[in-house]
Amino acid sequence: MKSGGRDQPGTRLHTEQQFKDAAIQILVATEAAGEGINLQCCHILFNYDIPWNPNRLEQRMGRIHRYGQLHDCLIFNFVATNTIEGQVLRKLHEKLQEIRDALDDDSVFNVIGEILPAAHMERVLRDYYAGKLGDADLEDRLLHNVQEERFRSICQNALEGLATRSLNLEMLIERRARAQERRVVPEAIARFLRDSAACVSLNLLPLLDLPHTFDIAGAMPNTLRRHEREPDWRYAPIAARYPRCSTDRATAESQNLEWVTPGHPLFEAVRLQILQLGQECFRQGACFYSLSHPNPARIDFYRARLVDGLGHTVHERLVALELAAAESPRLQDAAVLGNLLPAILPDPLPAIAFDPPPEQWLHETVLKPFLEEVRQDRLAEVQRVASHVELSLTELLQKADETIGKFADALQRGDEGAKGLLANAEARHQELLHRRDRRRAELEREKSLTLQAVELIASALVLPHPDQDKPEIRRLRPDPEVELIAMRVAQEYERSQGRTVYDVHDKDLGYDLTSIDLSSGELRLIEVKGIGRETGAVLLTPNERRVAEDRRDCYWLYVITNCKTEPTLQPPIKAPARFPWQEITKVEHYRLNVDQLAS
Repeated sequence: MKSGGRDQPGTRLHTEQQFKDAAIQILVATEAAGEGINLQCCHILFNYDIPWNPNRLEQRMGRIHRYGQLHDCLIFNFVATNTIEGQVLRKLHEKLQEIRDALDDDSVFNVIGEILPAAHMERVLRDYYAGKLGDADLEDRLLHNVQEERFRSICQNALEGLATRSLNLEMLIERRARAQERRVVPEAIARFLRDSAACVSLNLLPLLDLPHTFDIAGAMPNTLRRHEREPDWRYAPIAARYPRCSTDRATAESQNLEWVTPGHPLFEAVRLQILQLGQECFRQGACFYSLSHPNPARIDFYRARLVDGLGHTVHERLVALELAAAESPRLQDAAVLGNLLPAILPDPLPAIAFDPPPEQWLHETVLKPFLEEVRQDRLAEVQRVASHVELSLTELLQKADETIGKFADALQRGDEGAKGLLANAEARHQELLHRRDRRRAELEREKSLTLQAVELIASALVLPHPDQDKPEIRRLRPDPEVELIAMRVAQEYERSQGRTVYDVHDKDLGYDLTSIDLSSGELRLIEVKGIGRETGAVLLTPNERRVAEDRRDCYWLYVITNCKTEPTLQPPIKAPARFPWQEITKVEHYRLNVDQLAS
């Protein structure tokens, strides 16, 4: 069958889809289905023709025995027992099963390739068919190494290797939760496109009946299409027109829409265009009002870039550094801008606007740890790659040696054409040697990391809000003592539930705590609100409100009442953005009475 498409009858992909959809009950395939096909919808496999290479047999089994399989897999191997090869193969399988039962370990079947390498089996069979081995010799050569102790040793070494590697399940679960915490959500992508549309002459028409979905009227502006002609463009060509699009993957798949996300040519073209348009604004900087800053401050944004010995960028990091008079520099999250209000530049400028950047502090506190963190990960990664490179190229060189030996024997026998084939095999061997040397040198250079450039992208001047001392504004500011008590109660509750909790309230991420259940992987982004009395109102800042809207799947609101007498945690509220928050337009905050949460 030709590959074709899933909607094209008579093609491989269409047949595969029919099998998955249970439109057909039995799938018959050649070795073409031995790899690259996912069939966890099926749990019964018949191997009619058994390959001598055990790795190929393992690949076939892996088509059905994979993630997503809901049943025990049944695998039947047909063997022609009236041939010497079939008898040996049957004995081999029986011996493997005996060893598996003795060790009570299914990994016996995973390591058979180490005891019976495919190249060894092929050589033995070749000698048998050439008459160099008899029937007894064939059985002895193939079954000689299939001994329980050898399998026990290899399986045990594999387990010890896993135990000694830095394989930490809790760490992996936490990393997955952290990735979920930092992911770019469809709401943020849709908001970016909506806010950017007018700036890039994109006629975007949002649809109210589908989440994060829009139509694009007219052709793509030339200002966007020119980006695909730039030398560093790595994406597909930008279409002249786009059909209905969605930034939400589930919506795009269920409605058969264009899925626009980072990496999509339309998104990347808009991003690049906005980045170009913003360069002048970045150079000028900006001025903001803040309710939480009692004195003027300056936030500098840096981009730090690490490169390896090959000149490839390994990692980039955005650093937000806040400076205030008579205070040490401190790191901020870029999300801090979400709670600031645009302001008019004062005249004269405060002294902090002219303070020099703290280069020494930045280097010692931020950049050196950044370099060391990435270097450790890089060294471990290069070491893993190097071991696989050595393994694969050594195998290729061994096969090239065998080919040279075969053609050298043929040349001695006087076979025509053997001389040319031998020369090609020797050239292939030399090419593999050069390739191994080249990869070794490249990997050594990849270990070398340097901080290539630290670029000041932009600066923001932050001024205290001019109305922050007015009574109606002062009431919006939280009571530090109440907030401290509320944070303590919320953290104690999370730990009592067996979750690992991190205090991130000073990073202005839009929530105060990150809580991770290391057994289930559940992530909670918790905003903590404290009230001194039995009831009252809680306030969300613009950034908190935005994150609550975007992260409904994992955003929680914890309200602690009676903080000044007997602190009491009210029932935690998941996805608080669903409640009717009242906007305070004076400084853009959002209020909700606690009684509404309880009801």
